[in-house]
Amino acid sequence: MDEIDLDILNNLQENARLSMTELGKRVGLSTPATNERVKKLEDKEVIKGYRAIIDPEKLDKNVTAFILFDTKQGKKFRDFCNGHPVVVECHRLAGQYSYLVKVVVESVKVLEEFIDATLPFGEPSTLIKLSSVVEFKPVL
Repeated sequence: MDEIDLDILNNLQENARLSMTELGKRVGLSTPATNERVKKLEDKEVIKGYRAIIDPEKLDKNVTAFILFDTKQGKKFRDFCNGHPVVVECHRLAGQYSYLVKVVVESVKVLEEFIDATLPFGEPSTLIKLSSVVEFKPVL
């Protein structure tokens, strides 16, 4: 991976809807060369996909919480998280806790119901988001 690939990745992280022509102009390549570079990055799974970033509050999901779990039922817990509609992220951790789960819900009541549903897996420690100081930063 060279500087041009890194520049392509930076630009796409800022705006994945850039046309290949515009992206090429920004990184100093022709449109076909840009297409080829992006395709190679996708083939190598450096670029894993493209997504829309949705504001949960516009969908009346006003509570975001991060829940730390220490569980000895890893497979069952992962299956539970994969199948639960309020779970938007679940990360395996090293250290005191086994998992970090991010949930986005309509209300504290729904959050409480989710927490109650997790109790058979272990002891949750819940942190409710007040605001986001850094919401998105490119990886590079």
